[in-house]
Amino acid sequence: MTDEITARAGREFYTFDGRILEVFGSHPRRFHIRNMDLRVTGPDRKGRRTVEIVAGSPEAPAAQHTWHHSAEEWQRAQGLEALLEAVRTGIASAREHGA
Repeated sequence: MTDEITARAGREFYTFDGRILEVFGSHPRRFHIRNMDLRVTGPDRKGRRTVEIVAGSPEAPAAQHTWHHSAEEWQRAQGLEALLEAVRTGIASAREHGA
Protein backbone atom coordinates (compact mmCIF):
# COMPACT_ATOMS: atom_id res chain seq x y z
CA MET A 1 0.00 0.00 0.00
CA THR A 2 1.45 3.35 -0.96
CA ASP A 3 -1.49 5.70 -0.55
CA GLU A 4 -2.25 7.30 2.77
CA ILE A 5 -5.75 6.78 4.16
CA THR A 6 -7.17 9.41 6.50
CA ALA A 7 -10.30 9.80 8.59
CA ARG A 8 -11.54 12.08 11.34
CA ALA A 9 -13.71 10.86 14.21
CA GLY A 10 -14.62 13.22 17.02
CA ARG A 11 -11.45 14.94 18.19
CA GLU A 12 -9.13 12.38 16.60
CA PHE A 13 -7.59 12.41 13.15
CA TYR A 14 -6.45 8.97 11.93
CA THR A 15 -3.90 8.39 9.17
CA PHE A 16 -2.51 5.09 7.85
CA ASP A 17 0.19 4.64 5.19
CA GLY A 18 0.22 0.84 5.08
CA ARG A 19 2.71 0.39 7.93
CA ILE A 20 2.21 3.20 10.44
CA LEU A 21 -1.09 4.18 12.04
CA GLU A 22 -1.05 7.66 13.54
CA VAL A 23 -3.80 9.04 15.72
CA PHE A 24 -3.66 12.79 16.27
CA GLY A 25 -5.62 14.36 19.09
CA SER A 26 -4.82 15.67 22.54
CA HIS A 27 -2.15 12.96 22.84
CA PRO A 28 -0.82 11.96 19.39
CA ARG A 29 0.18 8.31 19.00
CA ARG A 30 2.04 6.24 16.37
CA PHE A 31 1.74 2.50 15.96
CA HIS A 32 3.57 0.10 13.62
CA ILE A 33 1.57 -2.85 12.27
CA ARG A 34 4.27 -5.26 13.49
CA ASN A 35 3.94 -4.01 17.05
CA MET A 36 0.22 -3.64 17.64
CA ASP A 37 -3.16 -5.30 17.86
CA LEU A 38 -6.44 -3.59 16.96
CA ARG A 39 -9.94 -4.20 18.22
CA VAL A 40 -13.14 -2.32 17.44
CA THR A 41 -16.17 -3.08 19.59
CA GLY A 42 -19.75 -1.97 19.39
CA PRO A 43 -22.08 -0.61 18.69
CA ASP A 44 -23.46 -0.74 22.20
CA ARG A 45 -27.15 -0.05 22.87
CA LYS A 46 -26.54 3.70 22.42
CA GLY A 47 -24.59 3.20 19.20
CA ARG A 48 -21.16 3.97 20.69
CA ARG A 49 -18.07 2.22 19.41
CA THR A 50 -14.67 1.72 20.97
CA VAL A 51 -11.37 1.57 19.12
CA GLU A 52 -8.69 -0.17 21.18
CA ILE A 53 -5.05 -0.50 20.22
CA VAL A 54 -2.61 -2.59 22.20
CA ALA A 55 1.01 -1.71 21.52
CA GLY A 56 3.52 -4.52 21.77
CA SER A 57 3.17 -8.14 20.86
CA PRO A 58 -0.02 -10.03 21.75
CA GLU A 59 2.05 -12.20 24.10
CA ALA A 60 3.58 -9.20 25.91
CA PRO A 61 1.40 -6.10 25.53
CA ALA A 62 3.18 -2.88 26.46
CA ALA A 63 0.40 -0.29 26.51
CA GLN A 64 -3.28 -0.03 25.71
CA HIS A 65 -4.89 3.00 24.06
CA THR A 66 -8.65 3.41 23.82
CA TRP A 67 -10.85 5.88 21.96
CA HIS A 68 -14.63 6.03 22.41
CA HIS A 69 -16.83 7.39 19.62
CA SER A 70 -20.49 8.29 19.89
CA ALA A 71 -22.93 6.98 17.30
CA GLU A 72 -23.00 10.43 15.69
CA GLU A 73 -19.19 10.69 15.57
CA TRP A 74 -18.91 7.21 14.06
CA GLN A 75 -21.52 7.94 11.42
CA ARG A 76 -19.84 11.23 10.44
CA ALA A 77 -16.37 9.61 10.38
CA GLN A 78 -16.24 8.96 6.68
CA GLY A 79 -13.56 6.46 5.82
CA LEU A 80 -12.78 5.38 9.40
CA GLU A 81 -14.15 1.85 9.00
CA ALA A 82 -12.16 1.40 5.76
CA LEU A 83 -9.02 2.77 7.42
CA LEU A 84 -9.36 0.42 10.40
CA GLU A 85 -10.00 -2.52 8.07
CA ALA A 86 -6.82 -1.62 6.15
CA VAL A 87 -4.93 -1.60 9.46
CA ARG A 88 -6.36 -5.02 10.38
CA THR A 89 -5.32 -6.35 6.97
CA GLY A 90 -1.82 -4.92 7.43
CA ILE A 91 -1.47 -6.51 10.87
CA ALA A 92 -2.64 -9.90 9.56
CA SER A 93 -0.29 -9.70 6.58
CA ALA A 94 2.68 -8.77 8.79
CA ARG A 95 1.98 -11.74 11.08
CA GLU A 96 1.53 -14.06 8.14
CA HIS A 97 4.89 -13.07 6.67
CA GLY A 98 6.84 -13.68 9.85
CA ALA A 99 6.86 -10.26 11.44
